[in-house]
Amino acid sequence: MTDDALVIFTPSGKRGRFALGTPVLTAARQLGVDLDSVCGGRGICSKCQITPGYGEFSKHGVTVEADALSEWNAVEERYKRIRGLIDGRRLGCQAKVMGDVVIDVPPESQVHKQVVRKRVEAREIRMDPSVHLHFVEVAEPDMHDPSGDLERLSDALRDQWGFKDVTIDLPILTALQPILRKGEWKVTVALHQVAATDTPRIMQVWPGLYEGSIYGVAVDLGSTTIAGHLCDLRTGEVVASSGLMNPQIRFGEDLMSRVSYSMMNPSGAAEMTAAVRQAMNTLFGQLCDEAKVDRALIMDSVFVCNPVMHHLFLGIDPYELGQAPFALATSNALRLTARDLELQMHPAARVYLLPCIAGHVGADAAAVALSENPDKSEDLMLVVDVGTNAEILLGNTTKVLACSSPTGPAFEGAQISSGQRAAPGAIERVEIDIATKEPRFKVIGSDLWSDDPGFAAATATTGITGICGSGIIEMVAEMRIAGIVDAQGLIGSAEQVGSDRRARCRRGRGSCRSDHQGTGGPKITVT
Repeated sequence: MTDDALVIFTPSGKRGRFALGTPVLTAARQLGVDLDSVCGGRGICSKCQITPGYGEFSKHGVTVEADALSEWNAVEERYKRIRGLIDGRRLGCQAKVMGDVVIDVPPESQVHKQVVRKRVEAREIRMDPSVHLHFVEVAEPDMHDPSGDLERLSDALRDQWGFKDVTIDLPILTALQPILRKGEWKVTVALHQVAATDTPRIMQVWPGLYEGSIYGVAVDLGSTTIAGHLCDLRTGEVVASSGLMNPQIRFGEDLMSRVSYSMMNPSGAAEMTAAVRQAMNTLFGQLCDEAKVDRALIMDSVFVCNPVMHHLFLGIDPYELGQAPFALATSNALRLTARDLELQMHPAARVYLLPCIAGHVGADAAAVALSENPDKSEDLMLVVDVGTNAEILLGNTTKVLACSSPTGPAFEGAQISSGQRAAPGAIERVEIDIATKEPRFKVIGSDLWSDDPGFAAATATTGITGICGSGIIEMVAEMRIAGIVDAQGLIGSAEQVGSDRRARCRRGRGSCRSDHQGTGGPKITVT
C-alpha cells in the first residue's frame, strides 16, 4: 500500500503517483504533460492555471475529495485580487497534491494548443433566413386615436409588409417609445418568422433606416470540439469561423464517461451544463472579435450535437442515456431563445436544435443527412462522420439506416502506441508512392512534406510527436491504395508488398514500419 497520490491529467490522459505535497506543476513536468509556465513557479505569469475535478470518476477508478489539493494560498489570493482568476481555477505552481486528483489543463494553459479544424463548405442555397429587416413608417399618436405605439407599429407592419398579429418581446417593448420618437416615426424592425403560418415576433427596433447587417451562428457541439460559423443573414456570407475544445473533457473524454460522472455525482450534470454554456459564450466572443461585430447582432442560431451533448447543453441529466433502452427526454426539434440557455448574444435571439434520431444517433447525424441527402440517392450511399463518436448513414430513396459508435478515444491514443490528439507535431497527412511503397507525411504546424528540403528545420521546434486520427485514417487508406493491405485488412508479405518496410510482429501478424529519416529513430508501426 502506497502513501503516494494518483494524479490524472486531462485531456492528455497521463497519470502517475506522486508524494503528498508535490506541486501540480512538478507532477505535470515529470509526466510530460503540456502545462505552460514561464515564471519559474513564482505565481506571476498565470500560464500554469489548472482546474481540479471533484467527485467520482468511474472511468479512472478514482474518487476525488474536496481536500485533494492544498488550500488556497496567499500567492493565489494576491494573483486573483490583482489580475483575476476564473472561479474553480488554481495555479499549478502553488497547488500541491494532497490526495488522488483529476486535473484538467485548459487550452490557454497548454504550450501546444489543440488544433480544431472544422471547415465550412459553401454550397449554393436559397437564402431564406427566419429573421428579416423591414423599414416602416408609423402613424404618430393622436388624441382622437387612443391606440398605443406598439399597436400602431403593428398596423404599419400589416399595411406596408402584410404581417398580421405581430408580437414583441418585453425587453424590446420597454425601449420602443424612445426609439420611435428618435427615428421620427420611421424605424427598421427585425422580425422573426420561421414559416408563413407562424406568428411574427419583433426582435429589435432601430430608429430610422438601419443599413447594417444581422447575423446568425451555426454551431457543431461535439464531444471533443465545438465549432462555430458566423453568417451574415442578409448576404449568406460566412464572415467568421472558429473552434475550441469542449471543456467537458475534464469530466470524461468519451460520452459514457460523462454519463457516469453525472450518475456518480449529484451536481455532475449541472457542472457539465455550466461548462459547455460558458464555452459557447467564449466561442461567440471569438467569432465576433474575428468579424468585428457586436454579439448583440447575433439574432438566430442553429445547433447540432449528439444526444448526450444535446441533453447536457439543455440542462437535462443524461442518466437515461446511460442504460437500455437509451430513452431521450425529447427527440423533436426545439425552438428556444438565447436567454433560455444563458447564451450571450441578442437576448431575444432564437435557438434551433435539430431533432435527434435515436438514443445515440443525434442531431449531428440529422444534419449530415440533411446536407448529403442519402434519401434522395438512387444508388446506395454510405455517409460516415468520424469524430469522438462516429455516425454512419446507409441508404437510398427506399430506406436510410443510421447507427453510431465511439471512435475518437481509439484514434487519440487508446490502445495505439503513437496515437494522440491533433496538436502541433502530430502526423495528419500521409501519402504512399504506389511504385516504390515509400511513405511521406505532413505534421501539424508545417506545410512541408517529410521528403521536402527544410522539413527537419521546420519541425525542429515541435518535433514529430505522434499521429492523430486523420493521419491514421489516411495511412490505412493509402496502404490499401498501394496494395499493401488487402480487402480483408491483411498486410501482404515483403515479397507481395514489394518493400523491406514489411516486418513481422511477435504475434505473427504483419506490420509496416516507417522511420522517415532512415536514421534508426523512433518508428511508427502499423499492424
